[in-house]
Amino acid sequence: MRAWRLWIGAFALVAGAAGAQTLPAKPAGATSLATFAGGCFWCVESDFDKVPGVLSTTSGYTGGKTPNPTYQQVSGKGTGHAEVVQIVFDPSKVSYEQLLEKYWHSIDPTTQDRQFCDSGSPYRTAIFAHDDAQLAAARASLAALEKSKPFPQPIVTQIERSSAFYPAEDYHQDYYKKNPIRYQYYRASCGRDARLKQLWGDKAGKWMPG
Repeated sequence: MRAWRLWIGAFALVAGAAGAQTLPAKPAGATSLATFAGGCFWCVESDFDKVPGVLSTTSGYTGGKTPNPTYQQVSGKGTGHAEVVQIVFDPSKVSYEQLLEKYWHSIDPTTQDRQFCDSGSPYRTAIFAHDDAQLAAARASLAALEKSKPFPQPIVTQIERSSAFYPAEDYHQDYYKKNPIRYQYYRASCGRDARLKQLWGDKAGKWMPG
């Protein structure tokens, strides 16, 4: 599937290697950041763009040591980075805890270094907390999920402090909007929604409105 996604990328105009983006934990205007790794960032971006209170999403890379990585480098599994989506949200309309609920029900937290048809450390699941409050909330949500999860497998999703975030190339941003047919083919053939339904049942992809 990585080769298929690289083939898709050959049709896009690549803006070049992305630079590091340094963003404050709480930008001006009473907004906040959340960063999640949930496998293919095309899919994660699509899922969170549907949540009221989410103002923007940016696909990118974090969690590794290579500065200014390209997609080819990250997918080559040598950078330590994961594919992630960084979310700017309005905490007066959606809470971080609600985003966590949406996140859990949008991923398979039982697979190590894999999400659906994509394998390797870039496709691990992880929550990157931007401050102590997010770290505590993420740990609390994991503890609660361990008690209520509807499946027997252990949860392997990592919880880490956020580090340098590198926006992905332009052709990855809003990919599901720019290339809806290719995106839907990828998502369906990858088995993402079928697996989520198997894991979460009616809660697959859901979250609790405020």
